[in-house]
Amino acid sequence: MKNKPISQSEINNIVWKACDTFRGVIDPSQYKDYILTMLFMKYVSDVWKDKKDLYIKKYDNNEQRVQRALNNERFKLPQECTFDYLFENRNDPDIGDLINVALEKMEDANRGKLERVFRNIDFNSDANLGQTKDRNRRLKNLLVDFSALNLQPSHLEDNDVIGDAYEYLIERFASDAGKKAGEFYTPAQVSQLLAKLLNPQAGDRIIDPTCGSGSLLIKLAKEVGSNNFSLYGQEINGSTWALARMNMFLHEIDDATIEWGDTLNNPKLLENENLLKGNIIGANPPFSLDKWGADNAISDQYNRFYRGIPPKSKGDYAFITHMIESTYHDTGRVGVILPHGVLFRGSSEGKIRKQLIEENLLEAVVGLPANLFFGTGIPASILIFNKAKGENTDILFIDASQNFASSTNKNKLRDGDIAKIVITYRNFQRAERLSTEEGKIIEDKYAYRASIQEIEENEYNLNIPRYVDTFEEEEPIDIAATQQNIEKLKKELATVEGQMKDYLKELGF
Repeated sequence: MKNKPISQSEINNIVWKACDTFRGVIDPSQYKDYILTMLFMKYVSDVWKDKKDLYIKKYDNNEQRVQRALNNERFKLPQECTFDYLFENRNDPDIGDLINVALEKMEDANRGKLERVFRNIDFNSDANLGQTKDRNRRLKNLLVDFSALNLQPSHLEDNDVIGDAYEYLIERFASDAGKKAGEFYTPAQVSQLLAKLLNPQAGDRIIDPTCGSGSLLIKLAKEVGSNNFSLYGQEINGSTWALARMNMFLHEIDDATIEWGDTLNNPKLLENENLLKGNIIGANPPFSLDKWGADNAISDQYNRFYRGIPPKSKGDYAFITHMIESTYHDTGRVGVILPHGVLFRGSSEGKIRKQLIEENLLEAVVGLPANLFFGTGIPASILIFNKAKGENTDILFIDASQNFASSTNKNKLRDGDIAKIVITYRNFQRAERLSTEEGKIIEDKYAYRASIQEIEENEYNLNIPRYVDTFEEEEPIDIAATQQNIEKLKKELATVEGQMKDYLKELGF
């Protein structure tokens, strides 16, 4: 009888249990690297084993033909790089070093796909994993936990199981990592919303200049509905960049280009020494980044900051202008998640915002609920810029701040909340330009279509309550009835006080 395929929930539970090896030893923002790397190694090993078994059977154990077939696979795996080899040597006193060597050889054998991916992780680290005896015990436990998984494709429920399990774990690690979580993960529902708003199409170039672990890029890719797209990302943190590379591989997106470096000060996504241009640019940059590189911006070789240089202590508009300059001049669309301050702060930010509006680039502003993101409870907004707005100079404002499911740790967008935002935005895009200078309420207390004249009258302040009126009138108070109730309560109080005096007299007070 054939074994029942392993489901994503089973994988999730086994791998989450493996995290017990590190809890209390190192910070969750660090142990995610060890767990996710081991999951990657186990998956690659099991796929390799599955392929090898298939070719042994197909070529009647002809070793030369089997090896030739394996050399044409997506990746190559020397024997000493396999999970089975490490598991067999789990009691070796140098097991940490064996794992490091295995990862290094895996990189070397797959240089085009995995070069430098594992160079930032050390399974032989005293600082992270403890002294030799404790470290060896933890690594042995880790290998034993993962040995319970059979990730051979023939044993999986479907092809998306591993990639989805990887995403699940990243989210769980983010929930444990506190403030550091925002460095590598955007909540899945927010990524899904942004991907649907940007609506990438077949043939699009899709870019995320602050891609974290790659979750948003993958959500954007899935929206295309086919494999006809190209993905590009850049990430400043080395270990997070490695997670993104592995994430792409596990989702079978082998040709994604994910670069490591500082997007604002050292953009790596280039074409003919200019910024790489894309159809769709989506990102969740670090909120109000301090010391982002303002001192160097004036001499920026890519001329990104000609509209003005954002303040040194807030890099929000530096990311916005970088993204806009990275899109095709006639079709590019940008979606960026940022704090509400970008909508109304003045000084250099106000001047940049004014110019972006006058260039008719801003298309929509969406206010999100508070407490959606890991590491911060502040509400964020999504800004959509569109270089194909044409003659439509209106801007859509959506106040979705009250549409969410509440939970103990953080709030969550529901499918219905996402659908309502997306439908409102798409209906706005389809509607003809307003024929008057007045704005238009699309939905009371939820969405408003503002004309450029209104924006100018508000001095280019985009604070959502200026356009979407969410004021709730209080019910009128019946003064006469209230007065009667007060008189009644006074009489009842006098009666109670009289009774109290009688009781006190009886008690001798």
